[in-house]
Amino acid sequence: MASCRERHIPLNNSVYRFQEYKVFFYRLFLVYVFYFIARILFLIYNFDLLHVASIAEFLKIQYHGLAFDTTAILYVNSLFMLLSFLPFFINTKRGYQKLLFYVYFITNLIAYAINFVDLIYYKYTFSRTTIVVLDVLKHEKDGGSMFFRFLIDYWHVFLLFGLSAALWIYLYKKVKVITVERPKLTTKNGLIYVVLSLVIFCGVSVLTIGGIRGGDFKKSTRPINLVDANRHVQKIEQADLVLNSPFAFIRTINANSFKKVGYKMEQEVVDNYAQPIKQYSNNPKSKPNIVLIITESLGREYLGAFNKSYDIPNYKGYTPFLDSLAGKSLIFPNAYANGSKSIHGMSSVLSGIPSFKDAFTSSAYSKQDIQSLVSILNEEGYYSTFFHGAARGSMGFLGFSNILGFDSYLGREDYNNDDDFDGSWGIWDEPFLQYMKDEINDMQTPFFATVFTVSSHEPYVIPEKYEGKFPVGNVPMHKTVGYTDFAFKRFFEEAKKEEWFDNTIFILTADHSNQVFYKDMYYKPMNRHTVPILIYKPDNSMAGVNMDLAQQIDIYPTILDMIGYQKPFRSWGRSLVDTSFSTIPFAVNYSNSYYRFQMGNYICIFDGVKATGFYDILDKGLEKNLIENKNSEMSKIEAICKAYIKDYYDRIIDKKLSAIE
Repeated sequence: MASCRERHIPLNNSVYRFQEYKVFFYRLFLVYVFYFIARILFLIYNFDLLHVASIAEFLKIQYHGLAFDTTAILYVNSLFMLLSFLPFFINTKRGYQKLLFYVYFITNLIAYAINFVDLIYYKYTFSRTTIVVLDVLKHEKDGGSMFFRFLIDYWHVFLLFGLSAALWIYLYKKVKVITVERPKLTTKNGLIYVVLSLVIFCGVSVLTIGGIRGGDFKKSTRPINLVDANRHVQKIEQADLVLNSPFAFIRTINANSFKKVGYKMEQEVVDNYAQPIKQYSNNPKSKPNIVLIITESLGREYLGAFNKSYDIPNYKGYTPFLDSLAGKSLIFPNAYANGSKSIHGMSSVLSGIPSFKDAFTSSAYSKQDIQSLVSILNEEGYYSTFFHGAARGSMGFLGFSNILGFDSYLGREDYNNDDDFDGSWGIWDEPFLQYMKDEINDMQTPFFATVFTVSSHEPYVIPEKYEGKFPVGNVPMHKTVGYTDFAFKRFFEEAKKEEWFDNTIFILTADHSNQVFYKDMYYKPMNRHTVPILIYKPDNSMAGVNMDLAQQIDIYPTILDMIGYQKPFRSWGRSLVDTSFSTIPFAVNYSNSYYRFQMGNYICIFDGVKATGFYDILDKGLEKNLIENKNSEMSKIEAICKAYIKDYYDRIIDKKLSAIE
């Protein structure tokens, strides 16, 4: 290896070139070292989620992760490699080496930083960060203030990144290319130099293509993708440890997951299994007011009434009001979210459109005529309003609410009193829900009011005047859940004084889950996506507990069934109050590059073409794959799953989400 000092050694140009190659491979080796460090940090920060039992198991995961690291590293360093290998005859000059230094660290540190984002962000999404995160960020107007808040709250992550970058730069500078004037080129030496450089460049280019593909040159084999990480693990959640965040981000750039499926299925079979068109005649036509509450991050774990059926040692809930309301409501303690982000929840609940690999709302297909709960209720004479205490445009809610056709959208600007701003996301839940109640008082009836709350979320703070009022609990989320529960109590206390209250149906759910304390129950891969669904009528006529599978996309058809809407309409979900059971209860979501389809006695893991696993419906940890003993029920569930996924993409791409003629 070359010395750090300049040395005047009479070497020919080819020898200098080989010395450059040695230094290049040392620099590339450093990237692998720091990706290894990032994987260790990712494991430390998310240890409870990844279930790695030993150092040997981690090293096995690291070994398989090398293929994904190589792909990311080669993508990120492609320009650096090009500048390092092409024979420019000035490669050893100080200025050129300085250029390489900046190209190397600007590209690598930007990519490397994505790994550090997932030290924290992974706890909320349960997946590596992909390009989709940009769709979330572009809707945030307070990005600067959010960054500084994260800098304060997660200073340790920023510190670790800074220390890693400093160490990386130090090690890079320890080994340098000899920066001296080369011997004067002769025609012969120049030709040898160029030919040698080009031969090595071509060889490295071929190897790079193979590395980017995952080490496979076979024409029949596609380049590795996120889904391939699952091939190397026994526990499905460990696939994210095999991956690295730059790989996940890069592989999803321009990756349009909204493509029609590759398998064929007769339309008659699809319609029979997926049942995309629903029509109910269970109830007489009526026009009650409807208040739909989508609660930020309110995972099922926090609600005592929703955990009575589960044997959780020393369980404690943090929602005394909602627990009391649940006793007068129809509740579904076996319900699931159809996505992992807030905007996923909005599209699932209001339009019955789940999000899988990519958010439907961020796709090019979201801007089409969509039949939804909003459009149908508008046609039925309802006045519809979407309430969200954040700034207009936050989370993409305003844009999608306009697509759905809400008559009005009321947010932080309309509230018009930033004394009640929480400093991060929007207006505190308690005052904003009171504002919503006041606005409802002036609405014509029947009305359809949807609110998306903001307070039960990171950074887990509550108004100063309520400090000490709510149990601190075991994780920061518990206190904020207590505050939001109190906000609901205050809303219902005041709303019941109004004339419209008695003729109103209230539905409460959540967009997704959040921090977990009861790990044996809620760290299980399937239970990370559990949410409550509660339906309340002031006459208490809905009281009961239904343990059937339920999901966010069921809310849309349920409301239409309850108000006696008897026309056919598009819906992939089912009415939760349909006593004829015309649709088998099921739940579907997407994680770790697989669709997860729960129905009957089994959980089907589907890769987009075929089932790769079947688990007992009670095996929420996905610990024992039963696919080798595939039976007729499993085969039917797989067929239904295939029909559902096919109809989903066909209707979205062919723009058949509009009203049924």
